[in-house]
Amino acid sequence: MNQEILRTQHPSTEQAFTVLLSLTRRGARLARLLTVAHLGAWGLPSESAAHIVAELAANASVHGRVQGRDFQLALAVSGQTLRIEVTDTRGDSVPPGPGAVKAPEDDYAEHGRGLLIVEALADHWGVAPGPVPRKTVWAEIDLVR
Repeated sequence: MNQEILRTQHPSTEQAFTVLLSLTRRGARLARLLTVAHLGAWGLPSESAAHIVAELAANASVHGRVQGRDFQLALAVSGQTLRIEVTDTRGDSVPPGPGAVKAPEDDYAEHGRGLLIVEALADHWGVAPGPVPRKTVWAEIDLVR
């Protein structure tokens, strides 16, 4: 007798991934690709997370760039929450926090909407200073909606 067992995947209670990447466009693109790959391997949806990582990594490569230093991408699943962290070494360049992000005045501006996208897609997000000279911009996504 041949029986097939259907397994329902639930988010694991503990998954984590951390990597250092170059503060370049290529590093930002790789951060997004690694996010999609790891979340897929964990059986989790990746669309919102991929957009958030793309924006945070792009911001790090533009505003957090220090010659010879990298940025860190960290993904962690705890319970029903995915936490994304992007850490760079420009702690003196802190973005506005939740609720303080403003859209660019010029509708045709090519920059200035990244944190608005993060604010729209994340359930919670913020900026954590230190340790010197670092800062971490983090976002959390509830995996069960």
